[in-house]
This record gives sequence, C-alpha cells and structure tokens, in this order.
Amino acid sequence: MSSASKQPDDELIIVARAVRTRGLKGELVADVLTDFPSRFESLKHLFGVAPGGERKQLELESYWFQNARMVLKFSGYDSIDSAKSLVGYEFGVPERERVELAKDEYYDWELQGCLVEDKLGGAIGTVREILRTGGVELLVVENEQRREYLIPMAAPIVTEIDISRKRILVDPPEGLLEL
Repeated sequence: MSSASKQPDDELIIVARAVRTRGLKGELVADVLTDFPSRFESLKHLFGVAPGGERKQLELESYWFQNARMVLKFSGYDSIDSAKSLVGYEFGVPERERVELAKDEYYDWELQGCLVEDKLGGAIGTVREILRTGGVELLVVENEQRREYLIPMAAPIVTEIDISRKRILVDPPEGLLEL
C-alpha cells in the first residue's frame, strides 16, 4: 500500500485534501489545493499526511478532475474501506519539487512567518496569512500584542522581500498602520 520509510528530505507543499470516498474501487474525492493542477500529469507519488501528522508515500495510480474537485486513486487502496482510511489526509509533494514562480512572485507559505519591518527597521509584526480580495493581495500581519495590520502587496508599499532571511521591508503610507 505505502512506504512509511521513504520520507521527504524537506517540507511538503500540500496539493490536495481527501474529503470523502467515491465508488467502490478505493477512489477518493479531494479538494484541489494547488494553483498548478497540471502538475498531477507528471506525479507518480504523493506523500499522504494524516490528521495526526504521520506521513506515508503513496503511489498515484490515476486521477481526474470532477467539477471543482478531483478524484484520486492510489495503488493498494482498492476498496471503499481501505480508501476510508485516507479521508482527512492531505497530500503533498516535497518543497524541492515545487513549480518555479517568476521573479517577484511568492508562494503564500514562503511569505507566512516573515518578519515585517518598516523602512527604519522597526518591527511591525509577522505575516500570518495572505488575503485575496480580488484586487491587490493583502499581507495579514500580526504583532506580539496580537494586533492585526492589513498591508497591501503593492510595489510602493512593499519595497523588499527577502525569503531567505524571512524578512519583508515596507514603506507604509501615513496612517496605514493606525487603521
């Protein structure tokens, strides 16, 4: 069924989450959690992550898209009962296998946890998440007192992003941090 010994050397990028079984042959309906669903064309294995954090390598036998979700079929999971054991699992690929983005584009997980500082070096807080509003994306930044700031990811405001140092430099317009 799986190999618990073949663990990825780095962090995983979660690309799908099993929500329920489908049919009688061990298929799973999954939410698609990647902006690059075409990546499944070349995937032969995924790492399954149980709700408790345990990981196992799974061989992807087949997949197809169905409405806004996808159906996954893993080798060795050939019945509804065996597939039920994977409901709630997240499926990922090693970070080193991520789709490369263009310069100045970042994955949410790369920005999350970054320290945000103003142009004078004063700490504003840490990026908790990225908020998509249909316009400019917003950095949701939280400080130690749990105060939240919404900082637009616009070029005049976000002046530098250094993923390797987990640091984002901003030049907020007057009043932005008082909102």
